[in-house]
Amino acid sequence: MRGISIKLPSHTTTFIGRNGAGKTTTIRMLSTQLSPTRGTASINGYDIVRDANKLRSLIANIPQEASPVGWLTSQELLRIYLVARGLSFKSARDEASRALRALELWHSRNTPTDMLSGGMKRKLFVAMALAANADTVFLDEPTTGLDPLSRMQVWSAIRQLDCDIILTTHYMEEAHNLSDEVVLIDSGRILAHGTVPSLLRRFDGRVRVETTSKKHSVRMRYNISGTYISYVDKAEAEELLDEGGYTIKPVTLDDLFIVNGVSLES
Repeated sequence: MRGISIKLPSHTTTFIGRNGAGKTTTIRMLSTQLSPTRGTASINGYDIVRDANKLRSLIANIPQEASPVGWLTSQELLRIYLVARGLSFKSARDEASRALRALELWHSRNTPTDMLSGGMKRKLFVAMALAANADTVFLDEPTTGLDPLSRMQVWSAIRQLDCDIILTTHYMEEAHNLSDEVVLIDSGRILAHGTVPSLLRRFDGRVRVETTSKKHSVRMRYNISGTYISYVDKAEAEELLDEGGYTIKPVTLDDLFIVNGVSLES
């Protein structure tokens, strides 16, 4: 792990990458749950190894596999979590109420959490992060498995966090909408990083052209399991459309995966 330093006010950094790229491992190292084998990293000026005990009181971590204790109600879960973080019973009650109201969960405050929908459960975890008043919050794939409406509700909840956020996701629309900075990693290596506009600048004026026809594949640059892809300007795209056999799509963060890790198969 090479040196990483994250220190920006109310800043969201999103790690993207293929399954097994090292996103969750990176989150676990940065949140002091796992010791790095080499290299250094710091969060808001605190070394994740040397200053781990100090750092833990300043961060909140919502892991990918997190699930609430089903027989606890929403407010009970939040209060217990906050007391465990060192808050008094009164402060825990007040902060839990504030977070539940802010995330529109107050109406379900007395509902056992195993009766909540998937989207409401994920919002509840964001409420825990909000109530913690942490300097930095780690969210590992917070919307995996949610329907589009629930995902948008969780996005809205995340935007209410007034802190640095370190996020992982497989949803490129999520990364695009929530991120100040995106980091593409593969096998623990950083392949690209920057703002969304800076990362997509290489595609300025271009669109993605796809075909599944082998007779058209000769002019294409990338091959993903029989889908041939290239990037062309709009004038050339119109010519290809007239020719037939091609599909034209706008460029998104998905294309970072293609140009950074996929080569044309023979």
